[in-house]
This record gives sequence, structure tokens and C-alpha cells, in this order.
Amino acid sequence: MTRLIVWRHGNTDWNAGARVQGQTDVPLNELGRRQAADAAELLVRLRPAAIVASDLSRAADTAAALAGRTGLPISTDERLRERFFGDWQGLTMTEVAETRPEEHARWTAGEDVIGGGVETLDDLGKRVSEALLDAALLAPPGGVVVVATHGAAARQGVGHLLGWPREQLRTLRALQNCHWVELTHDEARGWQMSAYNVGVFADRPVPPPV
Repeated sequence: MTRLIVWRHGNTDWNAGARVQGQTDVPLNELGRRQAADAAELLVRLRPAAIVASDLSRAADTAAALAGRTGLPISTDERLRERFFGDWQGLTMTEVAETRPEEHARWTAGEDVIGGGVETLDDLGKRVSEALLDAALLAPPGGVVVVATHGAAARQGVGHLLGWPREQLRTLRALQNCHWVELTHDEARGWQMSAYNVGVFADRPVPPPV
């Protein structure tokens, strides 16, 4: 049974400030680097066969913490980038709500099309799920692949891969920084979620998945 670990990156200053990152290349902060190192201590026990990461530094550097413990190379895939948030990028969520209230209301309601140049959920789910499927091929049957990506990207990509409607996907809380989803695959049942929001810092507040 193949296992796919979909891992959210560590904390950044923009996470801490509730600022919309999207595809802005914001680096890990000190907490994020520590989270990545601690999470890698758990993930190395899974004996991954391959590591894949978004090319944005906060995800690639999170993956590097695990690569340093396994000796595995990191394959980067830009399809694993966070949702593109268009005109929202760089704003705090409070600023978005104040200056773009209609778009913010659509986002809060979980609508697919937001406006303001924000990538649709459908497009996000398609590109991330395609990257996840390609990543899974890097392991032999029964192997483990770890994929370092982003909050919204992880949730939407996993949901698209499982064939979940948006209404069902909205019942999942946001992934905490450096937490992950575990998916398994076999020929009889296809892809299934076996664990969600697994990680070291279970008692920490959940930053927005942006």
C-alpha cells in the first residue's frame, strides 16, 4: 500500500501576522525552522522513498529538514505552490475584509470564484492533485512519499484527489504549520485518507491557510 504524506510548511512571519502569502516567497522564521526540524524527527521514521516540495522557499526549506535526515534529494514542483491570491497578497486578512468586503465574503462562504485575481478552488485542486499523483509515482509499490506544500494547496489538492465536494472539504479544519495529511492507495479501494492534521504542535493556534 503506497503512502503519501502531504505536509504543510513551517511558520513564517506572515503566518504569524495573518498576512496573505499566496505565492509570495516568504521564508520560514525561527519558529518555522524549529517546527520543520521537530516534524522531520517523526517523518524520518516512516522511511520515505522520495521527497517532493513546492518551489517556494518556505516549503522547500521545510522539506530540507527531512532531506538532511534521510539523505534523499528534493524534487521541486511549482504545481505544489500555494493558491494564488492575486490582489490580496501582502494584505492582512483584516485589510482584505475592510477593503474588499464582497470578495472576502465569497472567500468566507467557500465559493469557487472570488475575484481580485484569486485562483479558483477548482483550478487549485486540479493542479495540486496532479502534482500529488506524479509524486506518488516516485516510490515503489508500498513506499512512502513526503510532499511539502502549503495549507490551502494541501487541503484542496487532497480533496480533489479523493473526489470530495467543496461542502465536504469545508468540514476539515485548516492544517496547522508543519502538520500533515496521510493518504494511502491500493488497487481495490484507490486513494483514502488515513490521518489528518498529524504533527508535533497539536496545541498551537491555527494560522490562516494562506
